[in-house]
Amino acid sequence: MAKSGTIKPDDFSEEISAQRLKSSLWYTIITVLILSCFLVPLQDGNLSFMFSLMMWVTLATGINFIAGFTGYMPFGYVAFYGIGTYVTAILVKVLGVSEYLAVPAAGLSGILLALLFAPTLRLNGIFFAIVSLSLAVVCQRLMSLLPEEITGGSHGLNLGVATDRTHGYYAMLIIMFVALVSASWLGQSRLGKALKAIRDDPDAADAMGIHVSRVRLYAWIMSAFFAALAGGAQAWFTGALDPITAFDVLITAKTVIYAMAGGLGTIIGPVVGTVTLVWIDEIVWQQFPVLNNFLLGLIITLLILFMPRGVVGSLMQHFPHLRKYIM
Repeated sequence: MAKSGTIKPDDFSEEISAQRLKSSLWYTIITVLILSCFLVPLQDGNLSFMFSLMMWVTLATGINFIAGFTGYMPFGYVAFYGIGTYVTAILVKVLGVSEYLAVPAAGLSGILLALLFAPTLRLNGIFFAIVSLSLAVVCQRLMSLLPEEITGGSHGLNLGVATDRTHGYYAMLIIMFVALVSASWLGQSRLGKALKAIRDDPDAADAMGIHVSRVRLYAWIMSAFFAALAGGAQAWFTGALDPITAFDVLITAKTVIYAMAGGLGTIIGPVVGTVTLVWIDEIVWQQFPVLNNFLLGLIITLLILFMPRGVVGSLMQHFPHLRKYIM
């Protein structure tokens, strides 16, 4: 007879089977999403809509690294996106660098900016959120005030025919894929478990030997990296940018809403929330163009009121056995 507290072989086998099923379901979703997006240019589909969908999935996944796994909500998240757009545009337009090199450089600029903003991680709660928002506003003003021959001033930069929309589209597809795979790895890694421990109780995590500030910085860097890459691909795809649109706070707001709608802290949540709301937004806009913002706001409000943990989070709350199958 097994002693109390010991792990039975059957329990271990069941856990392994559940983990395999969980991974299979998640990677099936990724495969379907990637293939669907990949085929759009070949079928002359709605390139702009699908590009937008991929961008929001990437941003929602990126913000989940810091907000979902550590509990830090960066209201100034758009700063990384904005710096990515500008670095790409400057390298392509001013310095004549290939987009294939400019976008990865944008990702590196996001990492550098994250390291520059790293001291803000010492703050907690609303103080961190407000300071990060202030820094995003500073970045916006800085781009407006820099010499026009570099950043285009308040008018921004127009890359014109220097960019290829289809190539920019596939660049975003690759970025989204890497972001989702990174999320898969993080959810099952020791780093991911450490981040969740910090989110639940930083003091207890520190007592367990987790280097809280260092581990939190890793999530911050990952989050910034993918936001900057997404901004770089956006500059490549659209070929035009300005300080107002590149650092628009609405980008952060939408990213947070999409991630929360699906369920922060889960891997699949931001994807579910983004895909659902982006499609709802498109349908509402087509059917009710005048009432679009009102109806979308109403849907988001009802979702937050009745599913505060998001779609995935609420399902896991009401059906605990689903935890075995949801990443």
